[in-house]
Amino acid sequence: MNPAAPENLIYTPESYVDRLDYRAMFAKDQPLEVEIGCGDGGFLGQFAARHPERNFIGVERLKGRLGKLDRRGRREGLTNIRLMRIEATYFVQYLLQPRSVEAMHIYFPDPWPKKRHHKNRLIQPPFLDVLTGALRKEGTVFLRTDNIPYFEQMVEVFGADSRFEAIETPDELKVVVTDFEREFNAQGIPTNYAAYRLTA
Repeated sequence: MNPAAPENLIYTPESYVDRLDYRAMFAKDQPLEVEIGCGDGGFLGQFAARHPERNFIGVERLKGRLGKLDRRGRREGLTNIRLMRIEATYFVQYLLQPRSVEAMHIYFPDPWPKKRHHKNRLIQPPFLDVLTGALRKEGTVFLRTDNIPYFEQMVEVFGADSRFEAIETPDELKVVVTDFEREFNAQGIPTNYAAYRLTA
C-alpha cells in the first residue's frame, strides 16, 4: 500500500533560484514527467493514478486550478504528484535538474489567437532550447491543441529542429482526456496530437 499523500501537494521550494531536489519532493526516486499548464488536473490526476511507478510535477499559474487538483490528489491518496505555481519557461529552464525529465506534457496551451499576440505562444524555437536542457536523451514531448493554426506552428517549430524526431502519440495517452478536451470534443471540436522524441 502506498504511503499517505502529504498534507499539501502544492510544493513551495526553499529557493526559486536553485534546482529542485526531487528526493526532497517525492517519497520515491522514480522517473519524472512534467505537465506544463496542468489546469485542474483532468489529465494529470488520471495519468498519475495509472502510473504509480512514475513521479509527476504539474505546473499551473492559476491558484484555483491548483487547489482543485491538490484536493483531488490528496483525496485519492496520490503520493507521486507535486504541484507548483510558477511561470513555465522559468520553471523548465532554472528549476528542473538538467537532463532529468522523461516526458513533457503540454496540452491546450493558450493559443493567443490574434496575430499580434503570436509572439506570446509557448511553443517557439527558444522554448525548444529550454526543453532540450531539461529532457533526458530520448525524452519525449507530447502536445495537444484544438487550435489548428497553433497546431501547425507547433509542427513547424519542432519539424525545423533536428534535435527532435516526430513519433506517434501512444494510445494510453489519448484515452486520458483533459477537462478542456472533453469540453471541446463535446462541441464537435477535434483534438490535434503531436509528439516528438529528443535525439540529441
